Amino acid sequence: MDQDSTAAVAAAIAWAQQPDHHILTLADPEYPQNLLTSDDPPVLLYARGRLEVLQLPMVAVVGSRNATAQGERDAEAFSRALGEAGLVVVSGLALGIDAAAHRGALQAAAGTVAVIGTGADRLYPARNEALARAIIENGVILSEFPLGTPALASNFPRRNRIIAGLGQGCLVVEAALRSGSLITARLAAESGREVFAIPGSIHSPLARGCHQLIRQGAKLVESAQDILEELKIAVSPAPTFTAGEDETSIIPDSDQERVLAVLGNSPSALEIISERSGLTPAALLAILLPMELAGRVAQLPGGLYQRLH
Repeated sequence: MDQDSTAAVAAAIAWAQQPDHHILTLADPEYPQNLLTSDDPPVLLYARGRLEVLQLPMVAVVGSRNATAQGERDAEAFSRALGEAGLVVVSGLALGIDAAAHRGALQAAAGTVAVIGTGADRLYPARNEALARAIIENGVILSEFPLGTPALASNFPRRNRIIAGLGQGCLVVEAALRSGSLITARLAAESGREVFAIPGSIHSPLARGCHQLIRQGAKLVESAQDILEELKIAVSPAPTFTAGEDETSIIPDSDQERVLAVLGNSPSALEIISERSGLTPAALLAILLPMELAGRVAQLPGGLYQRLH
């Protein structure tokens, strides 16, 4: 083994000794079983977070980075409903639909898994860093790439096979005809997973990828219940959400007022709001989402939040 390889191994061992850091091999019992049955499972997985989440049933939720506001609302609502039914939502931590899916899943108890295209020691994109930290606390971040791997364009299509392999099914919310989400959907179908797509306007470029999937045999879905029924997952009565609905979480007014009180009028990062309020990042995301939809706060570039009223 050359000097560089020896140093890389030593760095990986040191990294894995930190709290909530793990390196999984195909032989480890914590390695996600669903991924073992997929094509080309990674020999090594770098993980940050709660490994027990990897043994729960999962569903992938993916879509465009340049999503519409309605598409993001649909991704959040579907993911929250799927999470409340006991499914872990898997996505790729990208902007747009991926981030919305993770946010929705964090409002449920099952948790969420983010499969990233960089080394597990890097959180990309920077705008989603606060979201990534909430995922580590209430789910798992996974990567097959060595520590220190930067955000290379060629890595993201490769990580899509992991997203597809982890889930029992794959939901595409919005996608253009050349979207990477269609790659994930194709890989899911090739691995024997169910593929679902939300239809949209015939005039929307972001609906064309979903319509193509439906023509190719994907299941058209209008609610999370459609997915649960197709996957034959029995659930106790719980609220479900339909595509197009502008749903907000029912959050006690006292919690919202508490957050508004610490926000003030200057933009603040999620970690600062967490320190001032005593609430965890995951709890804050569940509170801030309906406040955004109600126009009480705004999310700014860089993961900052600002009070509007």
